[in-house]
Amino acid sequence: MGEIRLSTECVRYIALFESVTHAAIKDCIIDDGRVIYVVNTGDMGAAIGKRGDNINRVKKSVDKHIELIEYADEPVTFIKNAFGTVSVKSVNISEKGGKKVAYVDVPASEKGLAIGRNGSNIEKVKMVVSRHHDIDDVILQ
Repeated sequence: MGEIRLSTECVRYIALFESVTHAAIKDCIIDDGRVIYVVNTGDMGAAIGKRGDNINRVKKSVDKHIELIEYADEPVTFIKNAFGTVSVKSVNISEKGGKKVAYVDVPASEKGLAIGRNGSNIEKVKMVVSRHHDIDDVILQ
């Protein structure tokens, strides 16, 4: 895992999230009107709360869209978690020219969801996977 640097704003968002939800946060990324939290393994339930109460309280406080990803030490599991509700059939990680590339197989019917509007979902996955598992690229198949 590479070194993760957090801005002052990210540290504030993490403190707010942890005080509201009592879930431990591993990373925070502020990106284009949204806040992406990487939640420690096993803390996803606490982060969301009953009927989504915790995450909704945080959303109101920060007035931004919030996305949660559950952390995993295993890169394949982490990539599957990063795609959220998209059904990931398989993930193969290989090295090409000194770069680590993850090939992710998703059903054709869910490819649009995996990519997201203007590529926002795939860019989010590439960003967090690069920060936490030193994988240079994620390619959908």
